[in-house]
Amino acid sequence: MKLEDSPLIKDCFVKISEPFGNFYIFEKFVISEIAEGVHFDWSKASCLIEKVYQYFGSRDVDINYISNRVHSYSVNAQDWLKFYKERHKLARVAVVAYEEKGLLSVKIEKMFSKSKYKTFHTLDNAVKWAAQ
Repeated sequence: MKLEDSPLIKDCFVKISEPFGNFYIFEKFVISEIAEGVHFDWSKASCLIEKVYQYFGSRDVDINYISNRVHSYSVNAQDWLKFYKERHKLARVAVVAYEEKGLLSVKIEKMFSKSKYKTFHTLDNAVKWAAQ
């Protein structure tokens, strides 16, 4: 389910639209919906990270991140290493996978992440976990 089709959208502070996807900022987390067919790599992620910090007002925040995988796209899992090398941090990462084939890539990504990482089949459950 896309976030904009969910009642959760009413609690969104800011929507960041990029050619590679939409990103929604909430009080305690960020939800991403990467566009169909995109290869989401470090160049795209680093641009977005700076925009998110602007809304939180600091680089020293523990952000929870929800990847709402409503489209098929690829991720360079090793880019997590660049993320941590730049001293960024995420408290929790939730991935909402609607298809079983998406779970395989999540297992690979999880190997490179230092954050708490959990998969969900519904956006509501991911939000409940990230908002704790």
